[in-house]
Amino acid sequence: MRIAMIGAGYVGLVSGACFAEFGVDVTVMDVDPDKIAGLRAGRMPIYEPGLDKLVAENVKNGRLTFTADMDAAVKGADAVFLAVGTPTRRGDGHADLTYVYAAAEQVARAADGPLVIVTKSTVPVGTGREVQAIVRRVRPGAQIAVASNPEFLREGSAIGDFMRPDRVVIGADDDRALAVLKQLYRPLYLIETPVLAVSIESAELIKYAANAFLATKITFINEIADLCERVGADVHDVARGMGLDGRIGRKFLHPGPGYGGSCFPKDTLALARTAQDAGVPIRLVEATIAVNEARKAQMADRILAALGASPAGKRVGVLGVTFKPETDDMRDAPSLVILPRLIAAGVEVRAFDPQPGHARQALPAAVGFTATALEAAHGADAVVVLTEWNEFRALAPARLKSAMKGDVILDLRNVWDPAAMRAAGFAYSSIGRP
Repeated sequence: MRIAMIGAGYVGLVSGACFAEFGVDVTVMDVDPDKIAGLRAGRMPIYEPGLDKLVAENVKNGRLTFTADMDAAVKGADAVFLAVGTPTRRGDGHADLTYVYAAAEQVARAADGPLVIVTKSTVPVGTGREVQAIVRRVRPGAQIAVASNPEFLREGSAIGDFMRPDRVVIGADDDRALAVLKQLYRPLYLIETPVLAVSIESAELIKYAANAFLATKITFINEIADLCERVGADVHDVARGMGLDGRIGRKFLHPGPGYGGSCFPKDTLALARTAQDAGVPIRLVEATIAVNEARKAQMADRILAALGASPAGKRVGVLGVTFKPETDDMRDAPSLVILPRLIAAGVEVRAFDPQPGHARQALPAAVGFTATALEAAHGADAVVVLTEWNEFRALAPARLKSAMKGDVILDLRNVWDPAAMRAAGFAYSSIGRP
């Protein structure tokens, strides 16, 4: 089979490379010629563990190619996946579907035979039907079916998520579209992956509902963590006790400075707006959004309070600024709220992140980036952990203490053992622990 992936961003590039690994001939198309040139030269536009190797192997084997030519990408394809951006629309919080609809029209015009257009981007309910309307308008009578196939990739473990998914969701009301997608995912039958065939509307909503539920779970444990601090409980014990209940599960019960990333912030907001427009507002999701935004500011206030009555002129070493470990993604990262507030208060900020590429552009110029974690801590009055990269867990407390000027540690990801840090002489505080 032959497919095209429209969009060489996170979803399109990872999905295209993984389909190629399945033995499918894949062309990844993007309108950015510099990105395509970089991919042809083996340069990845994003950081994702293992992606560079996977791309290189499939390019070498002739199953994966890159182009900026839409006609060349679509020609002879059995299916074309739309994996373009759906950012939050300015002013109203809805998903901006400009790129999706433009790509659908271009694909329909370029189609040279029977084709399935598959929405891979995260889109609100009703998008697939609008794509169908676009296809009928642009190419009336053409054998072009439309389907939805939402992605469930976690940054930092996306390849494993694609190769060994919890489920594959296919939204289609056309037998040919369903057959094509089932054939593409046939390698997953060997590991008995559930394939859920539903309507286009249900597939679109499954993705939003799943992300909103996980975001709510994170926000819930963050509020429980605040309560634990007030009453002397340990949030880790509470989360463990909750997670052992099979109805709840232990994942996404890790407290922190708030969720961020490419999915949860924009998807919860888009779902809330869709529900409001439908006349059935989802108050729980609305509250999740509000609490999460407030939490980022609260974390900044917590850091400033730890610096004393006069934080101006103090130095803070920040460990990790990406929204999560094993990615260079800065979209809606808590650091984007926290660090500017520290700088506005006159605090000198020095930061280290193992993947700082996008962070240098996203954060204020006043943030000084260092080459190592210990360098960020050097001369600092306080050290703050914002992202739980594994290498931070290995930092010896004695080395950290000798590098710092002060003794304040704010572990906002609970990566260190409180007893060990306090034994080393730190004024240590974390999230949700006495």
